[in-house]
Amino acid sequence: MTNASDLLAKFAHRFGSSAALYRAPGRVNLIGEHTDYNDGFVLPAAIDFSCQVAIAPRDDRKLVVYSEAFDATVEADLDALPSRATHHWSDYPFGVATILEKSGYRLSGANLYIASDVPVGVGLSSSAAIDVSVGYALLDISKHPIDRTRLALLCQRAENEFVGAHVGIMDPFVSCHGRAGHALLLDCRSLEFRLVPLPPNVQLVICNSMVKHQLGASEYNTRRAECEEGVRRLSAALPGIVALRDVTLAQLEQHRALLSEVIYRRCRHIITENARVHAAAAALGTGKISELSPLMAESHRSMRDDYEISCPELDIMVAIAARQPGVYGARMTGGGFGGCTINFVAAEHAAAFQQHIASEYQAATGLRPDIYICEASQGAEAIV
Repeated sequence: MTNASDLLAKFAHRFGSSAALYRAPGRVNLIGEHTDYNDGFVLPAAIDFSCQVAIAPRDDRKLVVYSEAFDATVEADLDALPSRATHHWSDYPFGVATILEKSGYRLSGANLYIASDVPVGVGLSSSAAIDVSVGYALLDISKHPIDRTRLALLCQRAENEFVGAHVGIMDPFVSCHGRAGHALLLDCRSLEFRLVPLPPNVQLVICNSMVKHQLGASEYNTRRAECEEGVRRLSAALPGIVALRDVTLAQLEQHRALLSEVIYRRCRHIITENARVHAAAAALGTGKISELSPLMAESHRSMRDDYEISCPELDIMVAIAARQPGVYGARMTGGGFGGCTINFVAAEHAAAFQQHIASEYQAATGLRPDIYICEASQGAEAIV
């Protein structure tokens, strides 16, 4: 993460004034994949990669936003904000400002300097980190009290309604509510959550497979439709169900004849994955970290075989990780068809794990992975 004093100095050089500084983290989902849009449960953690926003109020109603990543500046009038995305990096800060204004928050004009070290495009929620850090900063300098859950919902709206990305609530929620040293067990229906302590001697190691297969987006929409079809068919025998989180595994098996084989397997993944989320949270909460390994292995197999969202590279990476010393669990994480794996690794083995995964995965695939050794981080906050 960029040093705070360095970032404030860069802001002063560019805008000629002092600034306040805010940050919001990216995230990794430890277990609970594709359960969010089925009103289910997830267990993410905020990570120590974050987006930082240096900000100072202006006398007018203008937003002037500089992106360090793109080395570019954009401007917009708060009284004439764009109504739709332009497929430009500015869609994220302007989208958040637009939704905040539409939701009754009158914002002050401001100069913003955005710097992020969240890796982009690998499933660590770089966009939510931008949304939440910008939203938090704009609300705070405009003297509005910050309700973290409402901010998460507004950032989700900015992605859904302005940017056009059909994201769930998990990413902005954990970016808002994350706690250092903890994961977050979230009910995606009620938005109730509780913090789950992570063992201090275990690190979260994220391995980027360096592949992203193009069918990911279309298959994501297909999976959502298949889950909805499963609910529709099961509701003939189970009136009152709204989503797959309302169905038990026993009920699914009892009424399997209502479903095609593919729809049955999609439903089975969601139902069993919700159970694994609760089991993983219980294991972490009681310090029984050895119980994570079979849960994460089952999660990966379910995503590979029942939900069919893995790929050969992810399977290879998980298999290599599972045989390394000090590993308490390994699975793919994120939407699938490439992206990353998440691994619980004993701290004393993390450096060796990083080296072995890099060399063995490259030997097997010809690809050299990016590997990030992370800790669970604090959610959105004012720094100075």
